[in-house]
Amino acid sequence: MSDDPLAPYIPRPDARERFSLVVRAPAHVVYGVATTFDMQSVPLVRGIIRVRERLLGGRARPRVSTAFLDELRSLGWACLLERPGHIVIGGASCQPWLADVVFVPVPGAFQTYAEPGRVKIAWTLETIADGPERTVLATETRVVATDPAARARFLRYWRWARFGIVPIRWLLLPAIRAAAERAWQAGSDSASGGASSAPG
Repeated sequence: MSDDPLAPYIPRPDARERFSLVVRAPAHVVYGVATTFDMQSVPLVRGIIRVRERLLGGRARPRVSTAFLDELRSLGWACLLERPGHIVIGGASCQPWLADVVFVPVPGAFQTYAEPGRVKIAWTLETIADGPERTVLATETRVVATDPAARARFLRYWRWARFGIVPIRWLLLPAIRAAAERAWQAGSDSASGGASSAPG
């Protein structure tokens, strides 16, 4: 895997954010938890989403408990690449400055997609092994506009919207870390218990 997995999709972004932290659990455990995590189970994340809806006059969506990847697919994100246990890359086209954003999947032509007045967004969810029980959990998001007018509109929107979107990442990654470490500890405790109870 390249050190820059988003380069084939958005090599020169208009906006880019990357966050990472260390999880004390194996990469396959972290990946499994991250891809099935219910991001709206974090109250502050849910609150930020509701605030955006109110500020832009969007429709309030009912709260449904959904795994992370399933929720994103239901919203219109396409899976551009997945290497299970290591990385998933999602992408879509949209107009994020609208109150009710519609994500359009363009998986087969993401790199060349250029419909005017829109932006393309690609993101990663990565688990990078840093030892047998230590993983770097990372996510990166890139945005590029399809034309100068869309770029200007997006950058105006991003000047204030990033103060809600970036904290979602700050909240989600620690929540995923806590869930993954709990899952790994529970599995380790079960294995230890099973071994200690076995006849000698």
